[in-house]
Amino acid sequence: MTKQVFDTIVIGLGGMGSATTYELSRRGRRVLGLEQFSIPHELGSSAGSTRIFRFAYFEDPSYVPLMRLSLARWLALERDFGETLLTVTGGLDIGLPSGRVVSGAKEACRTHQLTHEVLQGRDVTRRFPVWRLPPDFEAVYQSEAGFLTADRAIVAHVALARKLGADVREREAVRSWKAIGDRVEVETDTSRYEAGSLVLAAGAWTAGLLRRLKSLVVPERQVVGWFKTAGPQFAPAAFPVFILDCPEKGMFYGFPEQADEGFKVGKFHHRHETVDPDTIDRSIVPEDVEALGGLERYLSTAMGPPVGFKTCMFVNSPDEHFIIDVLPGQQNVVVAAGFSGHGYKFCSGIGEILADLVMDGATSHNTHLFRLSRPALAIPPSR
Repeated sequence: MTKQVFDTIVIGLGGMGSATTYELSRRGRRVLGLEQFSIPHELGSSAGSTRIFRFAYFEDPSYVPLMRLSLARWLALERDFGETLLTVTGGLDIGLPSGRVVSGAKEACRTHQLTHEVLQGRDVTRRFPVWRLPPDFEAVYQSEAGFLTADRAIVAHVALARKLGADVREREAVRSWKAIGDRVEVETDTSRYEAGSLVLAAGAWTAGLLRRLKSLVVPERQVVGWFKTAGPQFAPAAFPVFILDCPEKGMFYGFPEQADEGFKVGKFHHRHETVDPDTIDRSIVPEDVEALGGLERYLSTAMGPPVGFKTCMFVNSPDEHFIIDVLPGQQNVVVAAGFSGHGYKFCSGIGEILADLVMDGATSHNTHLFRLSRPALAIPPSR
């Protein structure tokens, strides 16, 4: 079997891999992108119509500069692809003042001098009448937040990468890879390839390609739902994207109503189900619907009958921060994994960072939080 030779091979063309393939192509690299399914597809972590983008980042203030980088790259992608990919609605981070979401959002806003408002529960109801919050709740409103069209952004990155000369191959699963000196060899169902560098962006399938990360990138079953609404109160102009931290129900997130889709709702760690990506149960059971219905007590208007549901996956790291790093001992292999249900909004910026790591072995952007050497991770010494 004759080997085809490239500068870089990218395994996985979801959100992260497609952005990286585009960015490397934009820099003149000869890139091969490999995707085991179609582009886009519904089986991983990047599927679906929409993803939230937000700046009041309660998880850690150091995500804010990455969001700024990503927004600039999203806007450039819109320009180059000729299609609107972002909709600004503003964003609400809601919960108890002492809770992680509200206190963390405030910290991010203060640290990075983000324009924001802190609203009491009754103020939220007055401004956004759909909400009916307990009197002891607060919300941080940040006007720059909104949502991305996720599938279309993947299509945009791949289409532009192909225009720039990238070789993108769909429905071609990787069976194995190995590093040999300063080269990397990849074998798929049908072919063998060689390159000077490799990017592993395989999402829920990462552990199958890099066993030492098995305990660090754990797939979790998630279900999102769309619900029919009546009237304009759930429209983008009246209903910001949100994250709602409920002490007794967990953490919800949601989007305004889209044409023919309804109002979208998800719940972080939906039912705490660790799964194998190849055998995940994608059927919807009553417990899935019940978990999402916990949001309704905080709304003044019923969510309405369900329009549809979708099963997808989070891929969680132990501390739920990303893994973006050069692989120890294999400096021509770069890993992007463990995005823990909040990574998609950063795809465009992470594509730039991964391209830096491939080409220079380092990046000027701050990735300290995402290193494999951080204390929360304990990576075994060999593959």
